[in-house]
Order: sequence, then C-alpha cells, then structure tokens
Amino acid sequence: MVEEIILLVIRTIGVYIAIYLLFRFMGKREIGELSVMDLVIFIMLAEIGILSIERTDDSFLVLLTPMLVLFVIQRATAWLSLKNHRVRSLLDGQPSIIIRHGKIDEEVMKKQRYNLDDLMVQLREKGVVNLKEVELAILETSGKLSVFTRDDQPLNYFEPIILDGKWQEKSLDQHQVTKEDILKQLEHHGIEQIDKISFAQIQQDGSIHIDLKFVD
Repeated sequence: MVEEIILLVIRTIGVYIAIYLLFRFMGKREIGELSVMDLVIFIMLAEIGILSIERTDDSFLVLLTPMLVLFVIQRATAWLSLKNHRVRSLLDGQPSIIIRHGKIDEEVMKKQRYNLDDLMVQLREKGVVNLKEVELAILETSGKLSVFTRDDQPLNYFEPIILDGKWQEKSLDQHQVTKEDILKQLEHHGIEQIDKISFAQIQQDGSIHIDLKFVD
C-alpha cells in the first residue's frame, strides 16, 4: 500500500510538471482569449493527465506521448496562423460587428449563433442599459463583446486593407476604394510591393497607417 501511494505521488508530480512545461511552451494567453483549437487541446491534455495518474500499469513515458503529440499540433497550428491570414481566420475566426450606431445586425448574430439574451447580458456587464447609447459593439473571436458608447466617440471600425502582404477585399469594399488608389498612396511612402507590408489600415482622416514586415 505504501509503495502504491508513493508511486501515485510520483506520477502526479510528473504529470503536473509535464503539463506545466507544455503550457509554458505553448505561449501566454488568458483563458478568455483561448481559441477553439487551444481549448480543445487543453481539455484533452487534462484528460490525458488523469489517465497518466490512474493507469499505473502503463509506462509513464508511453502515456506522455499523446501530450507531446498535442503539443506539436498546437505549435504547428500557431505557426501556420502566424504566417497565413486565411489559416488564422479558419482556426480562430474573425471579429464581427454586432451593433453599429445603435442598430443590431440580426444577420451577423444569426451567423454567429449569438442570441439577444447573450447580447443583453454582456451589455449590462459593460454598464450599458440603453441600446441607443451603443455606437459600436464587436464580438471578438474569444467570445467577448467590445462595446463603445457614443460618449467614447469611437473611430469608425474598419478591418485592415492589407494584412500579411495580402489585399483584404472586404475592407476595400467597405472603404469604397480601389487597389490602384491604395497603391498610389503607398508610392508616396516609397513602397512598391504590398508583400513587404505586415499591416496597413486607413485612418479616420484618410491617411494610411503602415507597418512593414520585420526582416532579419
């Protein structure tokens, strides 16, 4: 009995250290900011951790193998998300404008499977009780609702026109500008190719904020 208890303590400590190290290497993110992929991996890690403690008949290293596989999957998807905007949108989704100028976009809410009760709860949590006060409400990919009232005087919310060196067609249509118009402005900044741009966004005054990719 004593030997079994000692073995259980050792395996518990070993699983704790293994999961702690995996979480550290996966990067720092708040629980509310976890993507669906991260959440699934964390749940699976917890289940594997329990099995690793309970199944004393199996080798500890064998039980750690699924953890390492999940770690590799998480790192690979994180790297792909960093390098490719489409992959990032597929895995994490995109923020959605739920309210603009005090008007609810029912189509967006239906698409996001987001009901009015959820909306009202999150608005009250932000201290907003009158829908007319809301200038802009954005449902983030984490599920949180970012709310801007008329008193905040928020700028118009627009997606970037260039992201990771790629044109964002939806944002161009939103601004009602063409690629040729943007390219002319980029020439004034000495930029000839958009693949060198990490992030570009049109400001309230019509100017363009540009962030170039870092080159080693």
